[in-house]
Amino acid sequence: MTFGLLKMIGLNVAAAPAERVHRVAGRELPLRVVENSRAKRLTLRIEPGGKGLRVTVPPGLSRSRQVDDFLDRHAGWLEERLRKLPEKPLVRPGIRIPVRGTPHRIVHDAAGRGAAEARLQDGEPVLVVPGDRRHLPRRVADFLKREAKRDIEALVAKHSVALGRRARAIRFRDTKSRWGSCTSDGVLSFSWRIMMAPPPVIDYLVAHEVAHLKEMNHGARFWKLCKELCPETDRCKDWLKRNGNALQAIGFE
Repeated sequence: MTFGLLKMIGLNVAAAPAERVHRVAGRELPLRVVENSRAKRLTLRIEPGGKGLRVTVPPGLSRSRQVDDFLDRHAGWLEERLRKLPEKPLVRPGIRIPVRGTPHRIVHDAAGRGAAEARLQDGEPVLVVPGDRRHLPRRVADFLKREAKRDIEALVAKHSVALGRRARAIRFRDTKSRWGSCTSDGVLSFSWRIMMAPPPVIDYLVAHEVAHLKEMNHGARFWKLCKELCPETDRCKDWLKRNGNALQAIGFE
């Protein structure tokens, strides 16, 4: 059944996002144009880490000249915001990345075997990564994924007991636009990059998504519930807003 036929018989079906490249401030960024049936005007956002742009439009405008005009009008705003984004540091020996908020210097151990390991070396927190240098970024990402699975599954269990609801499944991804999500059938998803944030922020993110098991919205009751699970919600939410782009900008390719 085609999209046009679905619309003819009255089903509320959203158009697939239109994707293309937009050139701004000397960069070529992926641009997603997404229709939203509740949108009354065009809105623009920069994806975390400056990885792309997203324009949300009312129905019927996804391929309209109005989108180009809208982007042209906001070119100055985009250039200013993009200039303020942190440069994208690539994971490599010698740089420091945070693990649970504490900077760890990456140490490559070419002769070593096994998984990456966080430890103290001469009093300094380091992340020792064994094996072939070419695989170092992936091994660091794998380390963060393992830590995320261990910590976050325990936090989900804790908050689920307090809430009296149970998650159906827990998944880990490297998402661009959000740190976590909760589906209507109780599947929780988290970005493993959150393991670079301080422990209270990790706890807040888990509390936030677990709270959605009961309140699938961001209304007053949801935030009240979130603060009951995590009293530091406001402070941690602000931390993630201020520092999240820097964590998303770290390159693991």
